[in-house]
Amino acid sequence: MKLLLTGARVLSPDALSAPFQEVLIEDGRIAAILPPGTAVPDAAPNDARNRLVIPGLVNGHTHGHGGLAKGSGDKWDLALLLAHAPWVGGGRGLRDKYLSTALTAVEMLKKGCTAAFDMPAEFPCPTVEGLEAMVDAYAAVGLRAVLAPMVADLTFFQATPGLIEALPEEHRARAGGMRMAAPADILAAIGTAAQSWSHGRRNIRLGCAPTIPLHGTDEFLKGCRALAAEYGLPMQTHVAESRYQAAAGEARYGGATLLEHMDRLGLVGRWFSVAHGVWLTQSDLDLLAKRGASMSHNPGANMRLASGIAPVRAAIRAGVTVGIGTDGSSSSDNQNMFEAMRLAAFASRLWEDAEDDDWLGTAETVRLATIGSSHIVGHDEGGVIAAGKAADLVLLDLRHVNWAPFNDAANQLVWTEDGSAVVDVMVAGQWKLRDRKVLGLDEAKLAAEAQEAADRLRGANAEVRAWCEAVAPHIACHCRALAKGWTRSKRLLKAE
Repeated sequence: MKLLLTGARVLSPDALSAPFQEVLIEDGRIAAILPPGTAVPDAAPNDARNRLVIPGLVNGHTHGHGGLAKGSGDKWDLALLLAHAPWVGGGRGLRDKYLSTALTAVEMLKKGCTAAFDMPAEFPCPTVEGLEAMVDAYAAVGLRAVLAPMVADLTFFQATPGLIEALPEEHRARAGGMRMAAPADILAAIGTAAQSWSHGRRNIRLGCAPTIPLHGTDEFLKGCRALAAEYGLPMQTHVAESRYQAAAGEARYGGATLLEHMDRLGLVGRWFSVAHGVWLTQSDLDLLAKRGASMSHNPGANMRLASGIAPVRAAIRAGVTVGIGTDGSSSSDNQNMFEAMRLAAFASRLWEDAEDDDWLGTAETVRLATIGSSHIVGHDEGGVIAAGKAADLVLLDLRHVNWAPFNDAANQLVWTEDGSAVVDVMVAGQWKLRDRKVLGLDEAKLAAEAQEAADRLRGANAEVRAWCEAVAPHIACHCRALAKGWTRSKRLLKAE
């Protein structure tokens, strides 16, 4: 059945204007963009007066397992987040994994997001059953997704040079005794999932995400790439997110950056995206562009975890495809892509010596969060409202205070919208949010069950939390000392 959205303003492909137009939708795609008042006799009309229609925002980087852990920490940098991970995400059963992913997906949907690149964690190893639970959550809510299990064969303590030795003696044995699953078992689990994966029809793809290059031995990282190549899986990795990681990488890899080392192992290509990339060097950016790889800019988490400001303008000038992401709700605490756009535009103004042509403009920022992020998730049919593109659309209420008065579509999408004017969302031509109500599940029931799970897990993880809190100051001291001696000044990263 054809559907015709009538009477709406429609964001142009360049995001610079929003003229009144009609949008004809058929078979999950935009069939045509028509002048106002065009009659289509065989189409069901949908009155979209007082609405702005925009392409669905696409989250270039998140973690569904963060849904149950939002608000878990305060003065945490990245090292402290990793230090507290055993209790933040520990002890979860299949239902908990479903609930956490569903919370993440619902929040994204209600805030205008239609697709995401999700790097979920299961300790000590991904499982087919766990991935199926996450798939069920995304399918119920109705979002497109890449589910790329976050994997490593080294723990945080093993991967960070000198960290175990920096702990008080009474904690070293416990830290040193932590182990991930055997590398072969981790790769076999993803391979088994890939062999039986049947969720493409539900718009959910499988990926592979070696979490942080330092957390993988060379053989393991090469194994991840071989697996991804065999099954055509997209890859994403946290690269140079924090300065201590950049320092540790150059120390381990004989002066090579983290990205240069990954490239030597064959991981960097058009199938690959960097998450964060705060401390990428100019040579790293040139390498990403040369290989056709991408980058998800996650400004909220970069600020929340004191990681720094990513070199987005330098990346764009180098020819890198850049998208925008929120990161997970345990590291950035919400799934609001409108906020992520706003922070991305703000952060671009903070580079030392940056001039206004170095800043991200609002229309450009919208394109990063739509077209750019669509490329990262491998959905190049999304991100723009044009004939032949996917009907992944968001309708905003122009009578909402965020839009009163309507002055400029791009400026207000980035500067004044916060997700509260989102009324309706469709994915592949099917309504998933209608009059602010999620159609695929009971939100009240989800919230109640999530609270019960969070309370239960808080008790179950109390002893682990106490240990993590005991070692956290020592971890912070060690990782900050690692970072202090490292700069990127020789490799140039001004916005020029």
